[in-house]
Amino acid sequence: MIKKSELHTDVLVLGSGPAGFAAAYTAAKNGAKVILVEQNGDVGGISTSGLMSHWTGSCASPLYYEVLKRSAEHNEGVFKDKITNLIDPEKLKTLYLEMLYEVGCKVMLYTFAEDAICDGDTILGATVLNKSGKTDIYAEITVDATGDGDLAARAGAEFVLGRESDNKMQPATLMFKVGGVDDTRAVFLGSFESTYETPNGELQALAKEHIPYPAGHILTYQSTLPGVVTCNMTNAIDIDGTDADDLTRATLICRRQMDAIVQYLRKFVPGYENCYVISSASLIGIRETRHFKGKYTLTEQDILEAKVFDDYVVKDAYFNFDVHNLTGAGLDITGVQKHFKQNKGYTIPYRCLIPEIKKNLLLCGRNISGTHMAHSNFRVMPICIGIGEAAGAAAYISISQNCSLHAVDAKQIREMTGI
Repeated sequence: MIKKSELHTDVLVLGSGPAGFAAAYTAAKNGAKVILVEQNGDVGGISTSGLMSHWTGSCASPLYYEVLKRSAEHNEGVFKDKITNLIDPEKLKTLYLEMLYEVGCKVMLYTFAEDAICDGDTILGATVLNKSGKTDIYAEITVDATGDGDLAARAGAEFVLGRESDNKMQPATLMFKVGGVDDTRAVFLGSFESTYETPNGELQALAKEHIPYPAGHILTYQSTLPGVVTCNMTNAIDIDGTDADDLTRATLICRRQMDAIVQYLRKFVPGYENCYVISSASLIGIRETRHFKGKYTLTEQDILEAKVFDDYVVKDAYFNFDVHNLTGAGLDITGVQKHFKQNKGYTIPYRCLIPEIKKNLLLCGRNISGTHMAHSNFRVMPICIGIGEAAGAAAYISISQNCSLHAVDAKQIREMTGI
């Protein structure tokens, strides 16, 4: 028989990626009782278990810059005490936990959110499952930072899956690291639009020719460790990240590509002649799944116009339209990376975090209300930290002032987060 227990808290955060970490940390730091639930054995989601290479994009998030600063103190070698956007996943796993425990947040690792606890359209919390059994966690405010919006979906919140026209989603990737790289000659290509000519040909073209479809591009990133490079080069298309069978299939596809990618690097890319795989992610990288319908849906045009909303809770968000090819390797025809022209940054309104028909629930991270194209911009981790800060502040304000999430003033959120 499975044991059943019960917990009560002010704020329940589901998912501990950068957005969930930020929401839990911010709410707890301001005095709320917080429980953070994570299905993996480490905090951090894609930034740690997903072996992400670096923080890409930016926004005016004090917490994001605090993470960068405190990471610098943990770095070793040439990056010791130097602020960098490069990530050491092992160091970051520990830093996240230290920060959460500093503010008194209860962390439940190895724990799945099984279902939402609902009373009509009001979310009362979630039932979670782990080795200890099932636990009903009742919360004044629940924050869905699962990336895919698993709890919001189970509670019946309305969403669009993937691209509006056909429900197709960006490809999945399994990140991995190679060692044995000659740092003095190594080539780092950070975007699909980056090219590099060699005596044997241009590297992106050679990747398409020599790495099996649907992979076929080169994205290589420096790490904080000497001779170690992070590769964002595996590729699985037609994957539904909300389907367990597809997640397994994507993992197998990507793992099968790794040997061919290493052979390509050794043969064609300067500095990688003696490289070898030293680690791979324990979490498949899912870029896109559910886009929930909120009080406002952020659009591509809002980003291009750098629109400033009256109720903004994220500001100076900056990235590009990072749409990976939905039918193969490289950049999608709709994507724009290094040639993205809007350099002013943009804002995200509080209304994007509030699902249209559900109460006491906040969306947090890449699952907020936005179109397929807008999502390709705001889904990156620094912006997700900014979204998480806003969600954590909103949850605390709602509880401390005994008001609904809808009644929370965005100005108060901005004051609390310091943007």
